[in-house]
Amino acid sequence: MKAIVCTKYGPPEVLQFQEVAKPSPRDHEVLVKVHATTVTAGDVRIRGFVVHLLFWIPSRFMLGWRKPKRSVLGVEFAGEVESVGKEVTRFQPDDRVYGSSPWMSFGCYAEYLTVPEDGIITKIPAGKTYQEVASIPFMGIGALYFLRKANLQKGQKILIYGASGAVGTYAVQLAKYSGAEVTGVCSTANLEMVKSIGADRVIDYTQEDFSKIGETYDIVFDTVGKSPFTKCIRSLKKDGVYILADQRFMQTIQGIWTSLTSRKKIITQTAVAKEDDLEFLNELLESGAVRPVIDRVYPFDEMVEAHRYVDKGHKKGNVIINVVS
Repeated sequence: MKAIVCTKYGPPEVLQFQEVAKPSPRDHEVLVKVHATTVTAGDVRIRGFVVHLLFWIPSRFMLGWRKPKRSVLGVEFAGEVESVGKEVTRFQPDDRVYGSSPWMSFGCYAEYLTVPEDGIITKIPAGKTYQEVASIPFMGIGALYFLRKANLQKGQKILIYGASGAVGTYAVQLAKYSGAEVTGVCSTANLEMVKSIGADRVIDYTQEDFSKIGETYDIVFDTVGKSPFTKCIRSLKKDGVYILADQRFMQTIQGIWTSLTSRKKIITQTAVAKEDDLEFLNELLESGAVRPVIDRVYPFDEMVEAHRYVDKGHKKGNVIINVVS
């Protein structure tokens, strides 16, 4: 089968088309013919080995020394069940499914992959396309995880920094669904889009400093790791929560100190995906309460160009790859 292989750490050009062995499902696995996948900020960081110097050596041991141990990247998929292991009961051939690969397994940049039956996988709702659902299992679950960790409640005020990004667009919709008052921070070009998905108020960070408008929030959710730490802390209520979904080293250190010296809580851990979370998001997708925001769709053979685009850091919502054209 064809796959996009990361031959070494480096720029997008290290990604190459190669023929690799087609996997076979084990007893409790399903073999999925991949129709669509995504390019996430995490994918491009792994490809380029973008890590803080202090984590360089442990990250090399975990990910791979000269190149990724799992050379076929990609964490989200949408496709069709080709075959199932002999113990599988939830799925059968021809089912339309979507989900994410097991943690640190990757493998979605390929024509086929195997996924555990009890993993992060579910059936695609009727009327939804592969492209529509492909970004939910990782980005959607990530947003849901952090909002639940912060215990977002109806009537609370939340500021979402990076509201036009992949996690941000889901966070805006999920926060609105929860009954929160949502303020989104984004650039000029994305103001109308963020309003259209439910934000009560939008702030253009190129024109206005959100920390100087006199508002405080129960939760400040930085979805992109670029928020000014001090300004965010200043914008929190006394018992507020600051979520760093894409934390940087210095932010983590500042967060530990803030937690020790105030009543404000800092959340910096990695999101953990659960099967029930995907089922919940699937219900919201069916009801129309959540809709994926898609920036661009690339064919499989333009994966390098897709990575170049995501590298720029300005995507709106999600970048989708059509594996099957």
